[in-house]
Amino acid sequence: MDDFISKISSVLPKETEIINKEEYFNSAVMLPLVLVDGEYHLLFEKRSEMIRQGGEICFPGGEHDINDESLMSTAIREFTEELGIPVDKLRVAGYLGTLIGPMGVTVDAYIGEIIDYENIELKLYENEVEKVFTMPLKYFITHQPEIYNVNMQVIPFHKDENGDTVDLLPVKELGLPERYSKPWRVRRHKVLVYRTDHEVIWGITAQLVYSFIQKIDKFFP
Repeated sequence: MDDFISKISSVLPKETEIINKEEYFNSAVMLPLVLVDGEYHLLFEKRSEMIRQGGEICFPGGEHDINDESLMSTAIREFTEELGIPVDKLRVAGYLGTLIGPMGVTVDAYIGEIIDYENIELKLYENEVEKVFTMPLKYFITHQPEIYNVNMQVIPFHKDENGDTVDLLPVKELGLPERYSKPWRVRRHKVLVYRTDHEVIWGITAQLVYSFIQKIDKFFP
């Protein structure tokens, strides 16, 4: 099975730079691979209702901390904190890529294997993690995600507590075309969805799964 992880490492990219990355909410996640009955699965978390985006499906991860040496360090730290697994039980295969979300978020994603998963007792951080479940990689190889869309708008003003309009972008003062004083649509944003017997996997998590599967589907007959 080590050969499979080595194959994954061979198709993962090197890390890259994103201009003005500090302007985003920067986060990192670990996509954990686990062996279940001799077959590789991905491990998912369901967020606790006590935190932001409660009840949604995600991978272990969170916001980059200034004390983290790197974004990979962030992913590893969050992985160990949320699952209660010692770092020596994680074998990092490499960097999947950086996803720039439509709401000002970047997600640096890494692939790792939980060593001897079937003999490990998870100690979930219950304030953030309600439960975990696994899905075979082959499921995502044989099932394409459903594709939906949402409209993303740029709104150059907001209403204050008195209901008055406050310009965020002073279009008239700057001499910009008048059309920019009104909301305009940037584009449609694609939303991927996997329906599974466990939970619905969608949004950023589904996009990370899809991107990973595109890199490794050649390894499956």
